[in-house]
Amino acid sequence: RLGVGYRVRVLSAHRSPEALREFVGEAPRQGVRVFIALAGGAAHLAGVIAAQTELPVIGVPVDSSPLKGVDALHATVMMPGGVPVATMAVGRAGAENAGVFAAQVMALSDPGLAGRVRAYRRELAAGVSRKDAAVQERLAQRRR
Repeated sequence: RLGVGYRVRVLSAHRSPEALREFVGEAPRQGVRVFIALAGGAAHLAGVIAAQTELPVIGVPVDSSPLKGVDALHATVMMPGGVPVATMAVGRAGAENAGVFAAQVMALSDPGLAGRVRAYRRELAAGVSRKDAAVQERLAQRRR
């Protein structure tokens, strides 16, 4: 939606550590500027990526375990000093916010992207205004 290119991979910090290490090592040469890691359960993916790169890493805890994502949230947010992971909310809103946050980071050095992020935020505000107008109209009809 913001015109940002992306790559999607299914990798695991525990089940495919060599493939993950290879991907993280090659990613900057392929133009990757920010990593977004979605993980559930033990959720070490974002932390393992952050340990292998100086690029920004955004973690999104996924609600995929009996603990409803609380375990993933704790695993993602509890990083040692010097190895940061920006942690978003559990689930779909967190995934959406990770994409927007990544775009905001990249927009610091890309004026065109910065303009698209501003336009996106204006669209969000306009959507709220439309919803408010609809609610106000319904309330006015009830009062009549």
